[in-house]
Amino acid sequence: MKRLLHIKLFTILFISSITSIKAQNNQFYNDAYQTIDNMLNDKQQYSFKEAVFSVENAYYQGKLDTDKLNQEVRFLKNFATAVMQDMNLKYTDSDRDKVAKYAAIYSIMCQALPVAVKDTVLQYKPFHYDFEDVFGHKDITNLFVSKLLATKKGNCNSLPYLYKILAEELGTTANLALAPNHVYIKHQIKSMGWFNTELTSGIFPQDSWLMASGYIHLDAIQNGVFMKALNDKESLALCLFDLAQAYNRNFPGNDGEFVLKAVNRAIEVYPNFAKALILRAETHKDRFTKLMDRHNLKTDNPENLKLVQQQDPEAKELFELMKKEYGHIYEIGYRQMPEEMYLDWLVSLRTEKDKYENKKLINNFTK
Repeated sequence: MKRLLHIKLFTILFISSITSIKAQNNQFYNDAYQTIDNMLNDKQQYSFKEAVFSVENAYYQGKLDTDKLNQEVRFLKNFATAVMQDMNLKYTDSDRDKVAKYAAIYSIMCQALPVAVKDTVLQYKPFHYDFEDVFGHKDITNLFVSKLLATKKGNCNSLPYLYKILAEELGTTANLALAPNHVYIKHQIKSMGWFNTELTSGIFPQDSWLMASGYIHLDAIQNGVFMKALNDKESLALCLFDLAQAYNRNFPGNDGEFVLKAVNRAIEVYPNFAKALILRAETHKDRFTKLMDRHNLKTDNPENLKLVQQQDPEAKELFELMKKEYGHIYEIGYRQMPEEMYLDWLVSLRTEKDKYENKKLINNFTK
């Protein structure tokens, strides 16, 4: 019986080691990381589209049809150009051309549009928010731009990512911004300064809506955790986080080396990127838990936490590191928003539209 148990244990350890080696040496993830890192180091031309698709291709292990995706993006770019040429924009400031691009992208993403095809007028259907698995817990591909392009249904991750991709395809830029569990767009124009574009509802909300969540601490705003207009390199940091998260899904139980490599690089670029800071702390926590298991100690017993640190210097170092990391996340103002409250908050933008919508901007964007 003991011999059988030893054989089973050896088999489990052998399979685990093979999985770990496969994860560490996965070329698709290494290539995606290198692509983004080269952009950050200005060794490769910046392209948010390429960064996003490299992450998604890594998850699909090289099977993503990037040619088809690029065709879809080109179609949307050309459609936006046609919309822009046909619109009667009321905006008259000197940056009118840039604003026209924003208005065109907004139109094709959020509005139903009549399209003339020879003698027939067809109705173009916009993209919609998908309330199914909005956080990608069941299937991480629900967060992907490729899924959005295939189904025209997306969420607060894929919708703003596509908006930024289309803006860059049209020769301008779009700033991603973060709120609790959320990504949206911030623009700066001459007539009114900064404004928000919320693609999950197709509305231009005021900052008061973001503050209404109750989970945006003043320190988080001052430290750039939330509501900051991210530059292009900080947006690439979001892609590095996505890469680390996808890696964990592809290789559950991995040793954390690649994940830490990706999130540490993201934090170098965007120091107060809360989701990356949390994933780093959680990865160290996972390592600490594995050390506890190695010593046959339960983590829910405070005495065991003291004991393992006395027995194992690595455990003591990890525990101190975790305390420091979690403490820092709280100090910069991050507060975790419960997922069910997030959905209620998101819906409130539709139900309380008159309260939060930027009326001046709607008039500027009227075409």
